[in-house]
Amino acid sequence: MLDITNLWLFSLSVLLLSVTPGPDMAYVVGQSVVNGRRAGVISATGVALGSCTHAIASVVGLTALISTSPLMFTLVKYMGAVYLMYLGGKMLIGSFSSKAADSENPAPRKMQADLSSLLSKGFITTLTNPKVILFFISFFPQFVTPNGEHHAASFLVLGMVYALIGFMTDATFAILAGGAAGAVSQNRMLQRLLDRIVGTAFIGLGIRLALTRRI
Repeated sequence: MLDITNLWLFSLSVLLLSVTPGPDMAYVVGQSVVNGRRAGVISATGVALGSCTHAIASVVGLTALISTSPLMFTLVKYMGAVYLMYLGGKMLIGSFSSKAADSENPAPRKMQADLSSLLSKGFITTLTNPKVILFFISFFPQFVTPNGEHHAASFLVLGMVYALIGFMTDATFAILAGGAAGAVSQNRMLQRLLDRIVGTAFIGLGIRLALTRRI
């Protein structure tokens, strides 16, 4: 018997959190619009794998360690911020450098996104997000009986529920956003514009992430 209480309220809260714009959703939607639904769903899978890793880390105590250690928290925070700004900067630079090649290479960029790259980027984006760590530490304990005997299993189950709901939400947005991929892939100017918008958003999210403080 698990020590989980009010699972329905937990699930509802996670759903509301999942539909809130953030680095994960920005990455998934951006990939889906530019590279198609498949790329968006694969990116969502990478994000979900990152959430599962957070769940396992919370069970063994690593999440609590990072949250309570100023050095570890700062390290993870800046790693995530730098990575987001790197992705954003790469998209911005690519949008400007692609102008000269437009007339010579009109093929869609959809095939440039490979499975391992999409998975790893989604995984790292979530893994290095300190807000997810803080969420696991501050929110999850509210739904586990304090004096229960199955804390580890309960935290793991909640973590998997969190990852599943997050994946379903991200995949839904990916499928919806992917409807525009066909038009985008045929319009180089629109591709560049979207790359600049998403790239700028990633840089902004990275800066905001760098300014995150421990609770």
